[in-house]
Amino acid sequence: MLPLARGRGGGLGGFTIPEYLRRMLSFPQMDLEFSSWQMLQLCYSPTKTYRTTIWHKQTKNQWARDDPAFVAILIYLLIVSSLAFCLCFEYTSFLSIVKTIGWTVFVDFLAVGLLISSICWLVSNAYLRIPGGLHNVEQKVEYLYSFDIHCNSYFPLVLLLYVVQYFFVLFLTQSGILYTFLSNTLYLFALSYYFYVTFLGYNSLPFLQNSVCFLYPVSLLVLGYFVSLMLNFNLSIFFMNIYFGVVVD
Repeated sequence: MLPLARGRGGGLGGFTIPEYLRRMLSFPQMDLEFSSWQMLQLCYSPTKTYRTTIWHKQTKNQWARDDPAFVAILIYLLIVSSLAFCLCFEYTSFLSIVKTIGWTVFVDFLAVGLLISSICWLVSNAYLRIPGGLHNVEQKVEYLYSFDIHCNSYFPLVLLLYVVQYFFVLFLTQSGILYTFLSNTLYLFALSYYFYVTFLGYNSLPFLQNSVCFLYPVSLLVLGYFVSLMLNFNLSIFFMNIYFGVVVD
């Protein structure tokens, strides 16, 4: 169960999930400009994004964002890109479009993201915290901060697998080892960058140690990458077939 109560440390930070959701419905209160700046920073200098978390902790006494603008923009991008893919593959019935958008937003982004956030939140609080002294205030990773890290990591992945792949999808889904190499390299870079930004998020917390463990999945990605090349298993073809039926061979 997600932590709903207010609290310092392991909870959401300074507010609750219902309050966070209410803020998502109030666009005038969102700082879209600052969130856009953070998204830009995540693409070429993600460490700068996490420097703002230290400032946020000092000014608002919580690590997590209290502004849902970043999530709102990310969901908007997912909806637009999903619609673009539907049009590209002529997957244009109303139910098909709703199904694709729903799966992309509520399963790929939210459900999987909450699962990853929960695992990282539990692991970091249980095993990675630096033991405090008698006079030190105990600190824990806020659950919403773990979700913030997922959102930060997911944005570059969206740009690569939803935007870049869209413009080259008809090229990447052709048969042949060259197309498999290009497609799978794109997926490898996108997923590896996801875990790299995740690592930076937890590494920026001064009360955690051994955050490098969040980079361990990259070694499995590299192994799977070489296996997929040996088998000529094209990931673009695989995922396009899952989402839009047997549309490419």
